[in-house]
Amino acid sequence: MTEHMIGPAVDPDENRRQVLYWRLLARLFDPEEQAALESASVAVVKDIGLPSSLLDPQASVDSVVQRHPELAAEFDGLMAPAPEEDGVRDRAAEVRRAALVSKVLLNVFACPSGRVTAGQLTRWQSDAGWLERALGCEPGELRGGRAGGGAAGRAAGRGAGTGVSPTGTGGRAAAPDLSRLIPEIGPELGAIEADLVKRMHLREVLADPGLAARLTPSMSLIEQLLRDKNNLSGVALANAKALIRRFVDEVAEVLRTQVEKATVGALDRSVPPKRVFRNLDLDRTIWKNLTNWSPEEERLYVDRLYYRHTARKTTPQRLIVVVDQSGSMVDSMVNCTILASIFAGLPKVDVHLIAYDTQALDLTPWVHDPFETLLRTNLGGGTDGTVAMALAQPKIAEPRNTVVVWISDFYEWRTEQLFESMAAIHRSGAKFIPVGSVTSSGRGSVNPWFRERFKDLGTPVLSGHIRKLVHELKTFLA
Repeated sequence: MTEHMIGPAVDPDENRRQVLYWRLLARLFDPEEQAALESASVAVVKDIGLPSSLLDPQASVDSVVQRHPELAAEFDGLMAPAPEEDGVRDRAAEVRRAALVSKVLLNVFACPSGRVTAGQLTRWQSDAGWLERALGCEPGELRGGRAGGGAAGRAAGRGAGTGVSPTGTGGRAAAPDLSRLIPEIGPELGAIEADLVKRMHLREVLADPGLAARLTPSMSLIEQLLRDKNNLSGVALANAKALIRRFVDEVAEVLRTQVEKATVGALDRSVPPKRVFRNLDLDRTIWKNLTNWSPEEERLYVDRLYYRHTARKTTPQRLIVVVDQSGSMVDSMVNCTILASIFAGLPKVDVHLIAYDTQALDLTPWVHDPFETLLRTNLGGGTDGTVAMALAQPKIAEPRNTVVVWISDFYEWRTEQLFESMAAIHRSGAKFIPVGSVTSSGRGSVNPWFRERFKDLGTPVLSGHIRKLVHELKTFLA
């Protein structure tokens, strides 16, 4: 009877965790402090031994980690599901996790209002990078700012087999379902970043070398710079070019690694190996001369040296990349321009690059330098693929050795005429690859009319992460 009257015991750790999350929600929907929640949160953070700066909305995650470097490891993978241990909930650890999660989410989603300074943008980008790290991704990956190596997918996979339920029905606190969360959060982060860039008064920032130096290159920032480059001059233009160059070099480094992972053709054993030291096959040379071993002298006499074959069977291939440079395809434009320059550096690959909106521009003379190529683009405007087709078709001299990559959302003006030209390229024997988006985040929208017809033609639209296009091109060019 007494037990019925007492009821279930109150869990103090559960109360602490709820206080922290209620404060987070209150702050996200109303920047004004709720005195009761603030004082209770301060008490909780102090009680669990965390710094009070975690509750300061003006303190970046970087500044917190600089003062308390032991927290850096806790932020990494913070929001990724972890395996349970014997089905027991560590409620004290959950409270600590709630405090750290609240800090990251509040800094990223409680954005500054009004005019944005270079410092505010840089700080937000840094905090967004910590959120991406908390989700198990590389900084910049979810926002589409870098052509990342797929950490998002790996993070999503970490929840598999852990017994963690999105609804919290397991023996552990509910953890985010990353397989669904990551594709959703990427576009949101990108949209927030783009809005911050638009509110920056970018020209004024670029005119000040000190402020410009504080900017962190991102896809949203590069888009704004490319759109406004014709209105810049002097110091502002020089700073804009420096930012574009930094971004191009960073993305190129990642893409080059992906391209170089592929083989470049089968070994051609009809060509004798070059008899130079770097080609010497020591293992085979020793093995073949073992009969010449002298036990008395403990010496191996070598009658013949063996060398590795390094020549590969390669046929000259022509790669024609056609990119829609309208406003909706900026991410693809930047990534594919850089990708084209990388393939242009491979032996026996003849790369041509065409950009178009309502007019077409042959950028082939600058294809080896993506920086110069991007400076010659003119983002925005409508879309008329027929003008690009007029430049692309004459370049197909040997269809069997030609691949045409067409990157667009395919919301075209002359749909029937353009599709028939594309089908003719496919029927000629050339490999035609329609691409709906070649972004770091894998986002993109494709005209359903074109999508269905490409599918019927046997050349389905390739959409998603840029790695997919890299794989397709490596397969054809190998």
